[in-house]
Amino acid sequence: MSAATMATADRTPGTRVPTTIVHRVSVPRVISSEWIKLRSLRSTWWTLALTVVVMAGISTLVAWGSSQGLDGEGPATMSVVTLITAGRGMAELTVAVLGVLLITGEYTTGQIRSSFAAVPARLSVLGAKALVLGAVVAVASVVGMGLAYLTTMPWHDRLDATLDLGDGETVRILTGLPLYLIGVALLALAIGALLRRTAGAMASVLGLLLVVETVFALVPLRFFELVSPFLPATAGQRLLMDADTMALLDATRDAAHLTPWQGYGVMLAWVAVLGAAAAVLLRRRDA
Repeated sequence: MSAATMATADRTPGTRVPTTIVHRVSVPRVISSEWIKLRSLRSTWWTLALTVVVMAGISTLVAWGSSQGLDGEGPATMSVVTLITAGRGMAELTVAVLGVLLITGEYTTGQIRSSFAAVPARLSVLGAKALVLGAVVAVASVVGMGLAYLTTMPWHDRLDATLDLGDGETVRILTGLPLYLIGVALLALAIGALLRRTAGAMASVLGLLLVVETVFALVPLRFFELVSPFLPATAGQRLLMDADTMALLDATRDAAHLTPWQGYGVMLAWVAVLGAAAAVLLRRRDA
């Protein structure tokens, strides 16, 4: 008697046989699973909360410090945009940490093997991580800017700070901050996927943002001057500069003068190249 026949013979009348529903792997389901994994980690919420806090906190300190520096003089005209984007330097570090941990954390715990077993198309996993990461960073940056605006309001009149949403440059900078932070996070994700180790990936990302780009910007050698404008963060930050700042910066350099969107395009090119390299290695290497 076959196993199927025995199972049928043992089945008593009226007994319900449990059934297993198998769902096909699809892009929306992969994205949903990555979102569940991301929001299930305490490190995610701590990192996002820290991003919001540092954006609002540094903006508040800048507003307060600027008002103290007036020393009884008349109000100093400045833009609210300058205040609410003051914390971008620290915010880019927190989102970079999140981008690295999103991929290296799974390699550390071994969960990546389960992810690839459930989704054999490994590129779908990487793509879903990128989409989910970009979405949460965008939300956190918008919340951070909103909170920064509220916390700096007591000093707006004192500093004669204004916000002109009808000005194209203002809109570009306000839109550019979330886009820039998304770019930093995706860059960190790509480096994390390449190196697969938290310590190495973190050191590489922070070393690039804090050390390499700073050295290239400061060393007065022709090679560094020519390459510096095309480094990812240096190029991407042009999206956050006003026309006067860019003109002043360009006047000190005899090198390529990128427009804000050209600079952001260079940053995305870095993300694309590193992401493509990570995708190739992701398919060739064992988990």
